Amino acid sequence: MSTPHRDHHFLPRSDLDRLLAALQASGYRCVGPQVRDGAIVFDDLPSAAALPQGVHDQQGPGQYRLQAGEGERQFAWANGPQAVKPLTFVPRETLWRSRRDEAGQLTFEPVDDEARAVAVIGVRACDLAALAIQDRHFLGGVARDPAYAARRERLLLVAVNCSHPAATCFCASTGDGPGASDGYDLVMDELDDGFLVAAGSDAGASLLAQLALAPATSEQQSAAHEQTAQAGASQQRGLPSRDLRDTLFARLNHPRWDDVAARCLSCANCTLVCPTCFCHGESDHPTLDGSRSDHVREWDSCFSPDHSYMAGIVIRDDTRKRYRQWLTHKLGSWHDQFGRSGCVGCGRCITWCPVGIDITEEAWAICGDHS
Repeated sequence: MSTPHRDHHFLPRSDLDRLLAALQASGYRCVGPQVRDGAIVFDDLPSAAALPQGVHDQQGPGQYRLQAGEGERQFAWANGPQAVKPLTFVPRETLWRSRRDEAGQLTFEPVDDEARAVAVIGVRACDLAALAIQDRHFLGGVARDPAYAARRERLLLVAVNCSHPAATCFCASTGDGPGASDGYDLVMDELDDGFLVAAGSDAGASLLAQLALAPATSEQQSAAHEQTAQAGASQQRGLPSRDLRDTLFARLNHPRWDDVAARCLSCANCTLVCPTCFCHGESDHPTLDGSRSDHVREWDSCFSPDHSYMAGIVIRDDTRKRYRQWLTHKLGSWHDQFGRSGCVGCGRCITWCPVGIDITEEAWAICGDHS
């Protein structure tokens, strides 16, 4: 992406389908938030009418509920269980395939990926921050992941700044929201009658030019700025610090680890909804006749006993060790890997934990004095 283009234009709500049409005409498959089975999830977006109009979310520890409200706003909610991660680091995929011919000779072949380019509407600032971490993991190391890279390169991101954070959100304390600062192609602020739109890349600027929108007024820009500021100020949760590395590793025997282990189910919900977690396992799946075998990668979790299995031993053999591994890695040793915490403050792990464990509460209990 190039340097963001900061000129704001106004897109009337009635013209939102023009943006989708421009994306589709450019060859993109449009994906956006929709209500499915009582939650907001990303799915193919045929038109703006499919967006969750007038819908609000109520979230708390172990709680998620949608409410139908008044008004025409389509992004007046915080987030659902998904982020951008499943579109780049997919839950299950075949990386390569081997075949055995009649003479017993093995050949290895890549798996063709003919998926279309994808434009995602409604990406939140916290999820852009999470995607930047995923990019560093899959693209920034010694070994560039080709499957991730192929999907990432054909991804276009339309961010929508958050105006209605949930009670579980704490992105303001991590510095990752509620307004998007970079990583997008287009960014929008939703007002009652439409959207302020600005480009963040050359691709976004090209799309914006096609729409030929009028410049946003100073009143509209002030309203959008105030709305984002209020969304940040309204958040009640937060971490003790953005860098808890030294404190966490100095308190590996803190009694709170036993307390949280008594409540944790090791179900891995927190890692599955987390937009930054990237643990995975790989396995081979042969056909019954032995003529072909697929090498498959799928999501795993540090809460799984098999994840720490080495040389016949499960290293983290109880829930206490698994939760401690997750929290000390996420908030501690990620600083060694990426120069920052692995938490972007989206609050999904709080909402989707079946017993309501709150990462901010646990961090305060263990590191509250931060000394």
